Amino acid sequence: MDKVIAFNNIEKNFGSLKVLQGITGAINQGEVVAVIGSSGCGKSTLLRCFNRLEAINSGQLVVNGIDISHPTLNYRTLRQLRSLVGMVFQQFNLFPHLSVLENLTLAPRQVLGKTPKESAQIAGVYLDKVGLFDKASAYPEQLSGGQKQRVAIARSLCMNPQIMLFDEPTSALDPELVGEVLQVMQQLAADGMTMVVVTHEMQFAREVASKVIFLDKGKIEEQGIARDVITNPQSDRLRTFLSRLKITSNF
Repeated sequence: MDKVIAFNNIEKNFGSLKVLQGITGAINQGEVVAVIGSSGCGKSTLLRCFNRLEAINSGQLVVNGIDISHPTLNYRTLRQLRSLVGMVFQQFNLFPHLSVLENLTLAPRQVLGKTPKESAQIAGVYLDKVGLFDKASAYPEQLSGGQKQRVAIARSLCMNPQIMLFDEPTSALDPELVGEVLQVMQQLAADGMTMVVVTHEMQFAREVASKVIFLDKGKIEEQGIARDVITNPQSDRLRTFLSRLKITSNF
């Protein structure tokens, strides 16, 4: 399988705080990788390094053939990277003064050079995909949290990314709204989208992810086939983490 993200011995520090320490691995095309671990273990930082929202301090990181390890990545290369890698955040990050349709068409017009008509057609396709075609003229304040997150996913898809990054996409949602977002993500996985998902949703990780990476104190403590890692953890730290979430191997 083709590697779309390859990372070798990457380190990330914030001052004297070592957030990522010697992280090595690879993500293949079409894989869904769940990154799990306790708060503060470096999950979100690792994800943000994958699209250069954070620059690593050392090591090598290659995304879709682009070496983004260099500390002074030029603007053209960075723009190319961002067009290939979509990202969905915890807090939706929709523009409140723009309608749903305007939120979706802004980047295709400004970054990809699409015409308003082309952008609207693309937006319609992805709004339909996330089940919100009828909300095109609505504004973010008129949507539920689950709907906002689905719009955020559709907005990323409008850029035709090769990789999708999700940073705890359900953590800001009421429990009854989580399922609608996970359903959209599950469909993306079924369609073959390469995805890296920072999540505490262990059922999603076990059933949808092809691989799990468990981070502990900035290091990879355990990784492997998702169902195997979650149902039969090898490390004491992962067993403790799963037990705190009331996850056991008796599925």
